[in-house]
Amino acid sequence: MSEESSTVSNLPVVMATDQGEMSHTTGENDVTSSSSRGAAVYFECAVLVIGVIGTAANGLILYALVAAKQHKKHMLIVNQNVLDLYSCVFLIVTFGMKLFNIRLSGSLGYWLCMLIFSENLLWCGVYGSFCNLAVIAVERYLKVVHHVWHRNHVRKWMIYSAIVFTWISSFVHLMTVGFESSAVVDGACYGYVVWKDPASGVAYGIFYFLVGYVVVLAIFIFCYGKILMAIRRQAHVMASHSTAGSSIAQAQSNQIQSNVIKTMILVCAFYSIAWLPEKIYFLLMSLSLNLTLLGPDLQNIL
Repeated sequence: MSEESSTVSNLPVVMATDQGEMSHTTGENDVTSSSSRGAAVYFECAVLVIGVIGTAANGLILYALVAAKQHKKHMLIVNQNVLDLYSCVFLIVTFGMKLFNIRLSGSLGYWLCMLIFSENLLWCGVYGSFCNLAVIAVERYLKVVHHVWHRNHVRKWMIYSAIVFTWISSFVHLMTVGFESSAVVDGACYGYVVWKDPASGVAYGIFYFLVGYVVVLAIFIFCYGKILMAIRRQAHVMASHSTAGSSIAQAQSNQIQSNVIKTMILVCAFYSIAWLPEKIYFLLMSLSLNLTLLGPDLQNIL
């Protein structure tokens, strides 16, 4: 296939080893390969279980929001659950396909690599989830800290536009990068490591770490830090000026706002902890051809 022959040339480490220097498979290599594949199967099964649990949980949350007629009041929260549900569904699809250990070839193999085995469709949902979390933080910040401005200027079409942006930006970004840096080599899919220009891979690794982690985390810290300060100020003001009649409704409203904010702070805290290893690994991967995000180790085809 033309795509295979063109992309193989983009693997300088692989091509640096002469064909005559490539050793034949030995019994020891077979044992190592079999052991590695066995570990991969266990990992893929574990990820499948996570995907099933995530799909059920997000589906249940969406059902609860619709049943309680809260989905129109919290569109960004609904979008977050839809993105997470999409990601969990494609987590099942992607790792379910990987369990079959298909040898990729021809046009079908190329497209399976670009869309499924490179995890491109899966990461579109994950990246959209990152973006939506940042949008939620900004929207909550404006609603609480700049309440008057939010009431006078923020309209529903802006929220809908933000939702559309999270989906379109994630697909355009990930599909562009995925097709540019993925390839089928010797029947295996190599995702996000086959760059025509190695400097582009390094630049994207740095960009991905800064924008996908540092900037998003800075938005979380700023927005929710300001929100907590504003809530404390409001609590002190209410405590000094409250009356028995007016304080009940206001307290209920504040409690709802506080619950939403506490939930989002918890989500963001888990985000900062859970995604740090992946962001660091991707950054290191962009600096070294001996690390891969997907598929076999590059050294296995030397």
